[in-house]
Amino acid sequence: MISTNLFADSESRKLVARKSNFSIIEYERDISIDPEHAQIAYFASKMNVRKRQLVIELSDEVGVNVQAGEMQMLIGDIDASSGVKGLGDYLKKAVSSTVTKESIVKPFYSGNGLLVLEPTFKYIILEDLSDWPDGMVIEDKMFLASEETVDMELTVIKTLSAAVLGGEGLISTLLSGTGMVALESSVPQDELIEVELKDDVLKVDGNMAVAWSPDLKFTVQTATSSLVGSAISGEGFVNVYEGTGKVLIAPVRSNPRISVPEK
Repeated sequence: MISTNLFADSESRKLVARKSNFSIIEYERDISIDPEHAQIAYFASKMNVRKRQLVIELSDEVGVNVQAGEMQMLIGDIDASSGVKGLGDYLKKAVSSTVTKESIVKPFYSGNGLLVLEPTFKYIILEDLSDWPDGMVIEDKMFLASEETVDMELTVIKTLSAAVLGGEGLISTLLSGTGMVALESSVPQDELIEVELKDDVLKVDGNMAVAWSPDLKFTVQTATSSLVGSAISGEGFVNVYEGTGKVLIAPVRSNPRISVPEK
């Protein structure tokens, strides 16, 4: 039998979110640092730049797939495997890795206990695919972990305008099925703007959508009815999502002048 204080709030660490068997631990203060870096760490924490960890409670009922290299510790009777089911599966995943920049191997963990992932300075978003009945398309490198009942496959951007001008790439990752998904994001979940469409249209200035329903028609159009009007207004092109489904939108683009601390 194993006991742990992992979920107990302390002076520096607390449980900030729990959804099903997925939990997020956040380190409010990074107190295990050198004195010369204390000032930087102090002001970073005030701006919500903090380490976060995903903890997954495993049982015999369902295992999880995890991004390669993210495991920090296994607490309990937990087995790990490569997640590759033979040569054909490896070749398929190799093709996926080439076009989506995701790692080929996503280790599979099963058993009873706690799976603790490495700390990250990014935000961790928890989504239940029951809220996305048709699945969700995500940006590259967002995947962190999912239950084994979640399917991951490639989806092709179907319109030429979106593939060339949309900024989302020609091929994206589609998550479908049932179960929990954990994603890494540059912005916190409570800052994401959620828009639900029912036979309607959403226009976004740039590739600020981080996830969307696969049944939505994704195109790129001019912001106004003509190229001349777009040039005069200064708005240029917009990403357009049409139909019925859901879109998660980041409120701001990533600032390239702000470096994200390494793990």
